[in-house]
Formats: sequence, C-alpha cells, structure tokens
Amino acid sequence: MPFPSIFKACLISGSLLFLAGCQQPSEPQIQVEQTETNQKQSPVNDFSLMCKNIEKNMSQINDQRTTFALEQVNQDLKVCLPLMELAEQKHLMLRSTEMYQRFLAVDRTEFQQRAFEQYALEMAQHPTIQQAHFQQLTSRDQYLLKHKGQAYVELLDLGDGNLHYRRSPEYLARIFAPYLPDAEKAFIEHLAEQNMQPVLVEKRLQIEAADIAARSLLWENYLKTYPESSYKRDAEYLLKQYTYFLFRGTEASPISEDYRDRYAVDTSHLETIIGLSSGQKSTLSTQARQFLEFLDMNPQQRQQALPADYRNRSDAEQILYYAKISPPSQKYDKDCFMDAFCI
Repeated sequence: MPFPSIFKACLISGSLLFLAGCQQPSEPQIQVEQTETNQKQSPVNDFSLMCKNIEKNMSQINDQRTTFALEQVNQDLKVCLPLMELAEQKHLMLRSTEMYQRFLAVDRTEFQQRAFEQYALEMAQHPTIQQAHFQQLTSRDQYLLKHKGQAYVELLDLGDGNLHYRRSPEYLARIFAPYLPDAEKAFIEHLAEQNMQPVLVEKRLQIEAADIAARSLLWENYLKTYPESSYKRDAEYLLKQYTYFLFRGTEASPISEDYRDRYAVDTSHLETIIGLSSGQKSTLSTQARQFLEFLDMNPQQRQQALPADYRNRSDAEQILYYAKISPPSQKYDKDCFMDAFCI
C-alpha cells in the first residue's frame, strides 16, 4: 500500500477511536450522579432510623450508664424533635423524664444515706474538705457527684437533710422548647427560669414578694396570650399558687398572723401589694385593692362587708374571701416547682 494510503487509513482509524472514546463516558456519568444522589440520601435514611429508635435508646438509659450515653441521646433528640408533631414531642418529654429518673436513681444502705447527707452538708460548708465521707458513698453517688453539672445533672438541697439529684429545668428549655409551638415553648421557658432555684425550703418561701408578684402577673398574662395552650390547667394552678403566696404566704411563713391592719402584714409583701393596687388592667391589681380595703376596715365594717357564713371565720379566710383570692387545690396531682413542666 502506498505511504499516503497507509497514512490516510491510520488517520481515519485514529479519528474513529477518538470519537468512540469521547462517546464512551455517557453511561458511567449517569452512574456517578446516582451514586452522589444515594450519598445525599443516606444521612436522611440514617436520621429516619435514628429517630425511629430514639425511644428505645432512651429506655436503655439506667443507673449503670454514663453521662456520655445520656448526652448522646440528648443530641439525637435535638435532631429528631423538629421532625415530630406536638403529641409525639410531649410523649418523648415524659420518656425523657423517666430516663433521667432511672439514671439518677441510687440504692443506698442506711449508713450510705447518712454518709451522703453528711458529705453534701460538708460540701456546702467546706467545699475542699469532704474526702473522708466521699469514700463511704456508693460508687454511683461518687460517679454522679464527680459528673455533677454534666448532662444537666444537679444536686438539690431542700433543707433538713432533704438532698436529691435532679435534672436541671434548663434541660427541657434547651432540648425541647425550641421545637415546640409558641404556647408550649413559652410555658417551658418561663417555668425553667422560675424553678432554677427552689421556691420552697422546709415549706418556707425562698423568693421575695416582688418576685412572687412578677410571677403571678406573668402567668396571668400567659393565660390571656395563650388561652388554648395545652398547659392551660398548669398555668392556672401556678397563677393561683403564686397569688396565694403573695397574699397569704405559707403555713410555715405566713405574711400575717391576724390581718388586723396594715402594720400586721409583712413589710415587703405589703409594699408589693400597694404597688400592685395602682394597676388598672390586671386581676391581681383588683385583688390588691380589695385586700387593702379590707385591711383598712374596722371590725364593724368587716362584719357588714362579709356574708353571714364568713363572719365567724378566721381573719385569713375573711380577707381572702373579700379580695376574691381562692386557695390553690390541695389535691393537684402534679409538682410544678421542680422542673420546666408540671410532673
């Protein structure tokens, strides 16, 4: 074959190979895109599986687990809660409470209980001198005390040797509240802030009168803002309880013994009530004005202002009746002063 013909043949063959080479990647390109799509979908699938198993993982937290395991579940909750409806979120809120109750449970002998109380007392008075009692504690107590402050674990002192671990109220405010509807979010955030420190110690109020009034006004406003809240009943209880704390106090720390006049009322409570009485739009302000009216009455005026069935009752019952302040139910089946929701 002459040289030019050979050259042409080679040129044509090379061109065909080049074209074939250019067309070849079209099918693999589709496979690459499918692979990338699968890779993008896999985290979603992982989240779906994780959220499906979240309640099971929570149920496996007990008094043998570590704060690391607890924190892992809490991180998973942050991922899953935004994907859930309110009913499921509130269901997991209850499960999370049970999870912490199991985690913080400690089985002690009588000797170990005394050592625990003594250790906590010394820790409060002398933070650097309690090693002797520390060694007498259960291994679980030693672990929890060393990891106090982690995973929302706290040690609460309610006086008279009443010490126990608890989950910080901040837990629900940080883990659950951001993903809840406005009414539930506001309730949990308000209650978390109020319950960071004990309200009562040995049945005595630990908060000032001005703070009590502020909390009463907050719950009154909450009920006006969110009349359909799923926490309406709890908010009504809190409003009644704080209103009663303001005008009556507690059995261990009443604001007055006989309400005979303004001088017979605790000064800080009286000043707060006088301040409230100048308000116009609050039910609490109306109650404050009526409370002061009754204080300023003489015995004869009081008898005339009361119905017959109240004239022989105690001074406290009379003034509360006149000011339309009803005591909170003694049979309320929840505790609203330990966590960020009523348990």
